[in-house]
Amino acid sequence: MKITAIVGSPRSNGNTSLLVDEALKEVAGRGLETEKIMLGEYQVGPCLGHENCPSLSECLQKDDVPWILEKFREADGIILGSPVYYYTITAQMKAFIDRNYFLYTHGIPLKARCAGTIAVAGGAGLERTDRDLRRFARMMTSLPEEKVVSVSGYASKHGDVKSNTSLLEEARALGARIVEMLTSPDTAPIP
Repeated sequence: MKITAIVGSPRSNGNTSLLVDEALKEVAGRGLETEKIMLGEYQVGPCLGHENCPSLSECLQKDDVPWILEKFREADGIILGSPVYYYTITAQMKAFIDRNYFLYTHGIPLKARCAGTIAVAGGAGLERTDRDLRRFARMMTSLPEEKVVSVSGYASKHGDVKSNTSLLEEARALGARIVEMLTSPDTAPIP
């Protein structure tokens, strides 16, 4: 089983990324495979709004999104992470969310049986960012509310989460909960 994390932070070692790492370490420590994709390290163009998207066999944009979407779609569990930029998710995460429209218009489901979200703010916008990540996770997976777990907290300066033991523990607990949901008998994949 594999957990894929999509991180919308442009900082590979920023607070959001550090919390995602804690969650993934917990997942890996419990024997599941993990992968983290930092959107800022790849070419992720915005949706161009092709009106004929449903009729296309592939997205017309030539960037990294198709392979990222494939990894996202094939994951048994997903984690979405975003810092708060100007009161909501980052531009990187928004572009990724919008590019999922291709999957949506083609009726291509995600395999994920559970999801986690991680949001970090320096000030206002934490609740909205958490809500937007959760809404996207639920919309793309059709998961019930209890199958989407969240961690959110505040970190004003680069690296602040390293000294926030309760937030680090919440991230680890998110990873543990994802493993529990994936390995419990009631969430076994349908043959």
